[in-house]
Amino acid sequence: MKKKFFSLAAVIFVTVAMQAQSVKQEVKDDAKTVGQTVKKGAKATGEGIKDGAEWVGDKTEKGAKATAEGVKKGAKWTGKKVKSGAKWTGKQAKKGANAVSDTYKDVKEDIKKKD
Repeated sequence: MKKKFFSLAAVIFVTVAMQAQSVKQEVKDDAKTVGQTVKKGAKATGEGIKDGAEWVGDKTEKGAKATAEGVKKGAKWTGKKVKSGAKWTGKQAKKGANAVSDTYKDVKEDIKKKD
C-alpha cells in the first residue's frame, strides 16, 4: 500500500511539476509579448509626438510669415490712408482759411461802407 501511495504521490508530484514548468513558460512568453508590445507602443508614440511637433513647428512658421506679411500690408495701407488723410485735411484747412479771409474782407468792406 505504501508503494502504491508513494507511486501515486510521485506521479502527482511530477504532473504538478510539469504543469508548473508549463505555466512558468507561458508566463515568461506572455511577459515577453507584453514587453515587446509596450516597446512598439512607446516607439509609435514617440514617432507620433515627433510628427506632431514637426507639424506644429511648420504651422507656427507659416503663421508667423503670414502675420508678418499681414502687418507689412496693414502698415502700408495705413501709411497710404494717413497720407491721403493729411492731404485732405490740408485742403480743408486751406479752404477754411480762404473762407475766413473772404469773410474778413467782406466784413471790413461793410464797415468802411457804413462809416
